[in-house]
Amino acid sequence: MAEHVTVIESVKLDDANDAITLLDQTKLPNKKEFLQLKTVDDVWDAIYQLKVRGAPAIGIAAAYGIYIVTKNSNASEFEAFYQEFKKAKEKLASSRPTAVNLFWALDRMEARLTKDTDKSLSEIKQALKHEADLIKKEDQEVCEAIGRHALEVLEPGWGILTHCNAGTIATAKYGTALAPIYLGEEKGYDFKVFADETRPLLQGARLTAWELNEAGVDVTLICDNMASIVMSQKKIQAVLVGCDRVAANGDAANKIGTSGVAILAKHYGIPVYVCAPMSTIDLNTETGNDIEIELRPEEEIKTKWYSESMAPEQVKTYNPAFDVTDHTLITGIITEKGIVSPSYKENLAKLFD
Repeated sequence: MAEHVTVIESVKLDDANDAITLLDQTKLPNKKEFLQLKTVDDVWDAIYQLKVRGAPAIGIAAAYGIYIVTKNSNASEFEAFYQEFKKAKEKLASSRPTAVNLFWALDRMEARLTKDTDKSLSEIKQALKHEADLIKKEDQEVCEAIGRHALEVLEPGWGILTHCNAGTIATAKYGTALAPIYLGEEKGYDFKVFADETRPLLQGARLTAWELNEAGVDVTLICDNMASIVMSQKKIQAVLVGCDRVAANGDAANKIGTSGVAILAKHYGIPVYVCAPMSTIDLNTETGNDIEIELRPEEEIKTKWYSESMAPEQVKTYNPAFDVTDHTLITGIITEKGIVSPSYKENLAKLFD
C-alpha cells in the first residue's frame, strides 16, 4: 500500500499563520491543492462548497475554524469574547444541516470555553486549541478502532461495495467505511472494492476511487445504477458505508443513494454495515424522519460535470444530498466501541451508559 495516501492530512492547523490548511476536495482527482483558511467566512465556504467533506473532517475543520476566529479576538473581557465565539459558532453551524459532527464539534468547543470562565482570555484561547487538537487526535483513534472491529465480520478476498467517500480524506486518518479496507490491505486481506460513482457530486468516482487507487487497493468504479447487476453476479459479499447522522432507532443518513444500495443488498442477502463514530450517533433525533435533508443546487445535476447542459434549461430538479437508510436494512452499526446489532434503539443507548 502506498503509505502516503493514508497520511494525507485533509485538515491541519497552521497556528503560526493563524490559518487552517485544507485539502480542496473539489479539485480531486485532477489536482491536489491545499487552501489557507483564515476567517469564519473562509471556513463556512469550505464546508458549504464541499471543499472539506466527510462528517469527521467537517467537525475538525469547524473546531479549528472557531479556534482561529477566537484566537484573533481583540476582546478584553470574557462576555465580549463569548459573544464573538457564539456569533462565529452560529455562522459555522449554518453551513451544513445534516452532518451532526459539525454541531457536536462546535458544542464541544463551547463546553470547553465555558468550563474556564475564571481563567484569562489567553488561557481560554489555548484551551480551545487543545480541545480542537484532541478532536482531531481522537478521530484518528476512532477510525482505527472502527476498522479493527469491521475486520471481525469481513473475510479475506471478499468483494466490498461502498457508496460515497468515507475514507482518509474525510477524516483525520484511515476513514470510517474505508478503515477496514486500509487495515485489511496491511494484513493481506486482498479485498476487491467496488465504488459507486455516487451522484450528484461523484465523491465515489472523484475521491474514493482516487484514494484507493493511489493506495494500491483493487478498486473498480461503477455507476450507481450498476449495483444490482454486480450484486447479482455475486461479486459483492458486504456493503460498507459511512454516515452523517444515526438516529436513536438506528436509521442512518448518508449520501443520496445509500438507501437504494441497502434495499438491493437485502434482496440479494448481502450484509450492510454502517461505520459510525460515536459522534455521529444522535440520540436526540428519534428516527430518520426527524433528520433535516440538505437540498443542493440544480446545477450539480444539470451542468456541473458537463461542457454543456445535459437537461432542458427549464426542467425542474430535485437534488437532495442525503437519504435515510431504514434501520431494518442495516445488519450492524460499527462504532469505535464495537459492533452494535438490533435492537438499535436499546443497544445504541447502551453505548452512552
